[in-house]
Amino acid sequence: MVGAQPVARTRLEQVIRQSRRTLREFCDDFRRASRELGESTVVSVRQVSRWMSGQIGGLPHPATCRVLEHMFGETAEELFGPPRRDVPARRQASGPDRQDEVDTSIESEVAMAAAESARFGQFAEQSNVGPHTLEQFRADVARIVTTYPNRPVFPLFVELRELRDRAFDALEGRQRPAEASELYLITGVVCGALANASFDLGQLAAAETQARTAFLCAELAGNDALRSWIRGTQSVIAYWDDRCRDAVELAADGWRYVPESGTARVRLAAIEARAHARLRDARASEEALARAERAREEVTGVDLPGGLMEFPVAKQTWYGATARLWLGDPANLGRAERAASEAVELYRQDPPEQRRIGELCLARLDVAVARLGQENLEGAAEEIGEVLSVASRRRTDSVVRRLGQLTGALQRPRFQTAALATDLRDQIGAFCAAPAVPALPEGVR
Repeated sequence: MVGAQPVARTRLEQVIRQSRRTLREFCDDFRRASRELGESTVVSVRQVSRWMSGQIGGLPHPATCRVLEHMFGETAEELFGPPRRDVPARRQASGPDRQDEVDTSIESEVAMAAAESARFGQFAEQSNVGPHTLEQFRADVARIVTTYPNRPVFPLFVELRELRDRAFDALEGRQRPAEASELYLITGVVCGALANASFDLGQLAAAETQARTAFLCAELAGNDALRSWIRGTQSVIAYWDDRCRDAVELAADGWRYVPESGTARVRLAAIEARAHARLRDARASEEALARAERAREEVTGVDLPGGLMEFPVAKQTWYGATARLWLGDPANLGRAERAASEAVELYRQDPPEQRRIGELCLARLDVAVARLGQENLEGAAEEIGEVLSVASRRRTDSVVRRLGQLTGALQRPRFQTAALATDLRDQIGAFCAAPAVPALPEGVR
């Protein structure tokens, strides 16, 4: 004899049973519905079983919710909520029994409503993260972000991607509001670091995708320091992608957010100064450099979690040097050389294990560019040699691009017959032609 059907735990389980689908058939129907909506979402039998049991807490990914709503014509909140309990039709009654029936019906309805509220209370109280989980996330983020400027990029990219996946999995569960806010902040920092790593690996489109996700997480966390920092990262990407007006606009938009602490605003103004200078707007560039100095004086607290998120004085000084290089007149070339040399010395004061290798190389290359502009080939060669001996340890796309630009400068008529210039071009060519890092897997963003 067939036993009674077990009670459905969620509305989704209820409607799947009512449709008399197997779970495999449901997965196939889900895939077809996803295609109808122009999505590419698929689910497994195991995932559907978890949905039906109500174990996930909260709602799955928005794209998944859209497909389910399309399939069943009910909201995701309804589908992942408790099953419906149809109220039996009341028979018509007359006489004394009618009032008893009404009283019983009221009592039943009130009791059912109370039970449903109790179930929701149990659901709302659940959390898939606790103090230990959040502490581990904070420690992992701090470890990676703090060491980022000194370590090879691709291994860090892999670590960051794994950490991001863990954070995404956690966010698909259910947390209390304060826990969810911190998880979004952690995830935003990780995606921001992934944007930076993708940029350093020369994948600008992927970097922009990571930055957009990071900014969304910053919005959901309500954190202005991260909003400001991510806008700065987006501006840097646009600058290196030869979209300087976009870089200016993104930096200006980031200025709307006043960080809770740290140097994000100093960074924004310095980034904006470089973009203005590249557009040959000397007045706007000088104003932005002055604004960066004022923002430095107004900094309160430290950048959390440090490392990659910090904008030290050395980097501010180097950005100022780059801005003056773009302005290009003799007076600014001299100021650029002095500022870039000062930045190099500031970077060299850091302990070797904390030294920002990529930034130090770029500052040295700015010294070299300024010296070439003043026809000091020997002085430029000194800095280029230092970069070539160090940059292979932490190769970044920015350094490769900057060296390529220097090759063009070394081909100017006044250097073409110089043996030193020829030797430098050969060394740079060999460095730039060397394989950098393993290619990013297809579809990685």
